[in-house]
Amino acid sequence: MNLIDSVFGPKSGTTRVVPLVTKIVALFSVFLLASNFASNYINLELNRGELIKLTNRILIKDLAELYSFSSTQRQIYDFNGDLEGTVGAMEKSAAKNLTKAHSAAFGLAKDGSLLFWASKQSRPVTFSDPNALSKLAADSKGEGKLNFDLGGKSYFGVYKYSEVWKAYIVRAEETEEFQEETNAIFWRVALIILALTLVLVFVGALLVNRLLRFVGRMTQSIMKMQSDQKMTFIDLEGAPNDEMAYLGATFNSLSSTIDNLMSIFRRFVTQDIAQRAYRDREIKLEGTTRNLTILFSDIKGFTHMTETLGTDIIDVLNLHYQRAIGRIHKENGIVGSIIGDALLAVFGTMDDSANKSIASLRAAYQIQDVAAGLRKDMKALRDGIIERRGSLSEAEEAVYNAVLLEVGVGIDGGDVFYGNIGSYERMTTTVIGDNVNSASRLEGLTRIYHVPVICSEFVKTEVEASAEEYRFVELDMVQVKGKTQSKRIFWPVRREELGASLVAEIDAFDAGLRLYYAGSWPEALVAWAKVSLPLSEVFKKRIAGQEAPADWNGVWAMTTK
Repeated sequence: MNLIDSVFGPKSGTTRVVPLVTKIVALFSVFLLASNFASNYINLELNRGELIKLTNRILIKDLAELYSFSSTQRQIYDFNGDLEGTVGAMEKSAAKNLTKAHSAAFGLAKDGSLLFWASKQSRPVTFSDPNALSKLAADSKGEGKLNFDLGGKSYFGVYKYSEVWKAYIVRAEETEEFQEETNAIFWRVALIILALTLVLVFVGALLVNRLLRFVGRMTQSIMKMQSDQKMTFIDLEGAPNDEMAYLGATFNSLSSTIDNLMSIFRRFVTQDIAQRAYRDREIKLEGTTRNLTILFSDIKGFTHMTETLGTDIIDVLNLHYQRAIGRIHKENGIVGSIIGDALLAVFGTMDDSANKSIASLRAAYQIQDVAAGLRKDMKALRDGIIERRGSLSEAEEAVYNAVLLEVGVGIDGGDVFYGNIGSYERMTTTVIGDNVNSASRLEGLTRIYHVPVICSEFVKTEVEASAEEYRFVELDMVQVKGKTQSKRIFWPVRREELGASLVAEIDAFDAGLRLYYAGSWPEALVAWAKVSLPLSEVFKKRIAGQEAPADWNGVWAMTTK
């Protein structure tokens, strides 16, 4: 997990799942900073108020000295008439108490002209704040506090009217300059607060993360369940006895129940329907036309097995299906239905990119391998009993013969309807189409041609387009019962089973089949005389001692299913 996902949480789809720890830490960081900055600002304003009061006292003291000095200088002026010298003396006296760059003391006539000016700043031409002049003119007391603007800056100060000079003696400080030191203190304190807050937030994040660590673990587990579409348990090892641990334990209990229900659900519906139900949270009565491959398997001699085994046939069927269905699922096939000894599987619903016909052939031969494995196991049991007891009873021998499962598989494909039918009270997944019936008919032909798997030309074409796993041996061109059109049928043989002798037999059979199609039945029989494959016996019996009909087109019409 990268840094962004660690802090701001991983994405679930297009939505980012922000960790609870991040939200808590962010929220308390905002509150902590706001509280500290507000407290600092309030403290600053309170201290600034006290400083203003203290400054006003100092200004009043300076003003009193300047007022007394200016009164004395008036007497001197009246004596010597030296206005310039008198003003200079007042400015020099006032300047002694000016400590800041913009501190000022001056004499202000009622018309706005300046009697004297003491400041490190240059002397303005005139006093230009009409509001301040109006306030001074309206003041009957002749002394007080004064706020004014001068030279683009804001000042506060005190004044007193001098009758002898007919002017206001003013002592003032520039507001921004006065607040400069307190502002600097404010920002220094703010930086300290920020640094302390970051440290405390980091420590707090560690503590909160420690307290809420199981929330993150729960979130990660749930997101993984959502991604895998599988209910699992949240790891609560080391969890404290708090609400989060109780919530996790409750979730695990619920997960166990749901997982049990989902497991049961998956056993009664196809895999793709289970996945869609998990994703969409509903199952609809709907379906579409899709290009799929259909596999139909059936157990040969099932009636005899049932008569021999009775209700014990269920155990044999379950043993077979337990292995066979797993092989179908392994090849991304789904089991559409199970009717007694017959099984219908559909390929192409789970993964559109895969070659569904190849998958169906692989599954078909794995079903044959399952049946062969079961026969091998039964033979081993029989041999063990014979070794211990010498022989089997007649009833035991009948049971042994009954459990030697042989399976036929028919495969066809094409456009079929696939979806859910029924009602919202009871529905089932179904596949409907001519190719579904054809797969069943092809399975029935395995008994006639004595081969384990028969497929249609659709399957052959789709497989040969992308793989060479199988050699397709053309068996016949038949018109099954109930159909008006004929189709070529094939026996797909795994290439790893093609030894030299089998290849020679298949080639000889194929040569005879060409003659058979052409109507040269006697020549075909000669060619097939060299073939020992059981499937050739079908044709030998079919055309023995006969000539091809005058209207022969190579198609054999089946009279049974």
